[in-house]
Amino acid sequence: MPLHEILSTIKQYETIIIHHHIRPDPDALGSSAALKEILLASFPEKNVYLAGEEDPALRFLTPLDDITDEMYDGALVIVCDTANTDRINDQRYHLGDKIIKIDHHPNVDPYGDIEWIDTSVSSTSEMIYTFYLTLKEEGLKMNDDAARLIYAGIVGDTGRFLFPSTSNTTFKYAAELVTYDFNRESLYDGIYQIDENVARLRGYILQNFTMSDRGVSIVKIPKKKLEKFQITPLQSGELVSVLGDIKGIRVWAFFIEEDENLIRVRLRSKGPVINEIAAKYNGGGHPLASGAQVETWEEADELARELEELCK
Repeated sequence: MPLHEILSTIKQYETIIIHHHIRPDPDALGSSAALKEILLASFPEKNVYLAGEEDPALRFLTPLDDITDEMYDGALVIVCDTANTDRINDQRYHLGDKIIKIDHHPNVDPYGDIEWIDTSVSSTSEMIYTFYLTLKEEGLKMNDDAARLIYAGIVGDTGRFLFPSTSNTTFKYAAELVTYDFNRESLYDGIYQIDENVARLRGYILQNFTMSDRGVSIVKIPKKKLEKFQITPLQSGELVSVLGDIKGIRVWAFFIEEDENLIRVRLRSKGPVINEIAAKYNGGGHPLASGAQVETWEEADELARELEELCK
């Protein structure tokens, strides 16, 4: 692991700008914001910023910074939890002097001057805690807010410690993180509480999902249905785990129509590897949790047929 190289590079720069992926989840925001907190606590003389477009639903975790183009001049850019460059939140990342990639997704799109990739861990947030533990003797400092953010990222990407990526190390880290001073109840409420209209869409999903004999479940949410429930495409993504507890489902896909010629696809699996199919449809991700996009409902049906073949 290039952890010492990453720390050595950080020490060389006065300005550090940290990015994460578009449509951030708790791990993307938690890992990047926690890294910012650790670096500010460790190097108070440095300027450390968190880039990207804000998601109101995750503002409880941390606000983002206003960053001008000029601030990238001579800056170090660190990108967390983002497998490919197209998904980096704020495409000005390339304006920096050097780029570091820290991620736990398969490295389908290598980028950056330094890469730290570990697909065996639960989350990029877990990697940030490893970074701190490994190098704390060299000056890295942890604080309560960084611990809160790392814990949020781990909880989010492990589905409250239920997903197979949860390891003994994950539980060990969680046990250490909860010794810091932050409100876990408030954190869980922020991640998992949903608005009434989202709950009503959940009911619609549970009434309208399909399931084939091979265990493939499909949910189609047209744009007009989002408008009826007054739901944004981003909010609809909160419901992708709804089908995870239903007996017999092996793979499921949410097709969410965002606009003309743009249908967002969220894929989940209880075993069959789905990220290769996602990659064929302008996406990618983890073996059991991926995303993609298609342009038409006919293309959505093609993807669904590939899932059926996968589950033979």
